[in-house]
Amino acid sequence: MRLAVEEPGVATPVVEPVVRVRPAPRYKVFVHNDDVTPMIFVVDVLRGIFGLDARRAAEVMLEAHTSGVAFVIALSLEQAEFRVDQAHSLARAARFPLTFTYEPE
Repeated sequence: MRLAVEEPGVATPVVEPVVRVRPAPRYKVFVHNDDVTPMIFVVDVLRGIFGLDARRAAEVMLEAHTSGVAFVIALSLEQAEFRVDQAHSLARAARFPLTFTYEPE
């Protein structure tokens, strides 16, 4: 809080607005197993679109393969939507049913 002096000897408090910055809600992205999409394709998508390193991409792909679904990354809603759409576009262009979903964290 600052004090403003309007008259000599009289100080008036100046109230400054409080700015609170909240981080954008994050969304968890998941990859789902299917019986058609090659494992190497899944790894390539995880690396190229979601930015996972080779080791992490392989781990995520194997978890999805054995468990049916695996957590990929948490992103803002806009980024989750964008990257999932990109991944689906690549998969459909290659005629694979690879599926990603996202949900609030």
